[in-house]
Amino acid sequence: MKAVLAKDLEQDAKLAKRTHAELCKQQRVFNARNRIIGGDTQAWDIQVHDQRIKEATEKARHETFAAELRQNDKVICILDDREKRDRKCLCRAISDFQQNCQKPETRREFDLSDPLALKKELPARQSDSDVRNTVSGMQKFMGEDLNFQERKKFQEEQMREWSLQQHREWERARADQKFAEDHYTQTRLNFDETASHLQKLESITRKAVCAAVKEFNRKQAMESAERKRQEKRQEQEDNMAEISSQLRGDLLSENPQQAASSFGPHRVVPDRWKGMSREQLEGVRLAQKQQIQEKLRLQEEARQRDLDWDRRRVQKARVALLGERRQHRQQCEDRRALDRSNLRLAAEQRLQKKYMDEICANQPTADYFAQFNTRSR
Repeated sequence: MKAVLAKDLEQDAKLAKRTHAELCKQQRVFNARNRIIGGDTQAWDIQVHDQRIKEATEKARHETFAAELRQNDKVICILDDREKRDRKCLCRAISDFQQNCQKPETRREFDLSDPLALKKELPARQSDSDVRNTVSGMQKFMGEDLNFQERKKFQEEQMREWSLQQHREWERARADQKFAEDHYTQTRLNFDETASHLQKLESITRKAVCAAVKEFNRKQAMESAERKRQEKRQEQEDNMAEISSQLRGDLLSENPQQAASSFGPHRVVPDRWKGMSREQLEGVRLAQKQQIQEKLRLQEEARQRDLDWDRRRVQKARVALLGERRQHRQQCEDRRALDRSNLRLAAEQRLQKKYMDEICANQPTADYFAQFNTRSR
């Protein structure tokens, strides 16, 4: 018996795994219903199971990390407390050493940090004209001179004088305003009296104008009535003259000459025309007869023209019918030629098929086609 090696077992396991995966894949691929309509529930369950395992693994890893973080926090807190305690002890030792061995009086630069140095020094300036008050020293500014108190009192006195002066000016302005208001009131009263007087004069003038207008209107009415009586009398006289002129004129006597127009013998005055004469009526009837004969002649010419067009249309239709028949005969000839060509080609194809059947004797069976589409790839 041959010895079974671990490498052979691993290869057999891989081969079995691939075979099982191929069979599962073939079941999914060749199942048209699940592939087109439905879904693979087994694959989904496997995916859900894998996802849950992954989530549980992640949760366990996070919990491990959290435990390590808590342990590290405890260690850091312990080390931080130890460092604070050590720093506090070091600071206390340094302070004790400075108080015992490093007193301020023993330092070389004690004069720079002496707390009584300001008391020992001279004042910044002794007067406003001190030579030490240079520009870069900034010991004297505007308003910080030694005469500040006197200058402040002088400024206060000046402000008091200004206030009194402003008060006097305000009183003077108020008196001027009161005088202006009184003057304005008196002027308004004078204007009101003048306006009242002018209004009375205007009322008197308006009454006089109204009286004059009334008198003028009365005279105009009398003149208008007299003018109307004169116009009515003149109109009656004109009407009587027109009636007598109509009675004696050519209008009612029906004189044909009174309708003649001054623009020519062929024109008349419409409001005077009494009708046509017998000669004119005969001329009109003769012209109507000539128009009737001319209309008959035109109708006969139109009928002859329509007959000519109908004859031409019939000839064109006969020519088109003959052309269609000739085209139909040509199409029939072409169809018969095509049928003969198809018969010849069919015979040639049958001979070629018969020749190919004799050459290719092995026909493919169902087993030949069954070997395709057996794998998932």
